[in-house]
Amino acid sequence: MITGLDHLQLALPAGKEDAMRAFYCGLLGLQEVAKPPELQSRGGFWACAGKLEIHFGVDSGFHPATKAHPGFRVADLADLAAKLGQAGHMTQWDKTLPDVIRFFTADPVGNRLELIAEA
Repeated sequence: MITGLDHLQLALPAGKEDAMRAFYCGLLGLQEVAKPPELQSRGGFWACAGKLEIHFGVDSGFHPATKAHPGFRVADLADLAAKLGQAGHMTQWDKTLPDVIRFFTADPVGNRLELIAEA
């Protein structure tokens, strides 16, 4: 029986770790955490947002996830949207759900992300 979420994994192509670190740790504010030495040769990196770990793994057959996506809660959504815009990342606001303030964006390798205002 599933009892919780341990981590989520997002894929990236080889050689894009620095761009992904700059986006996720620099712009989005995740904290990089040490990846176990036994896994370091695979490339990628690990980060966390609070208790949630996010593993960024190199995929030799990489294709960006343009439909499947994580939805991250954000303390100051307007501020993050402005930072992303200043850094050249699109923000597509969505009002489909009337009680949810959110937008979609893509990371540097094209993976879709949903950013949701903290209630």
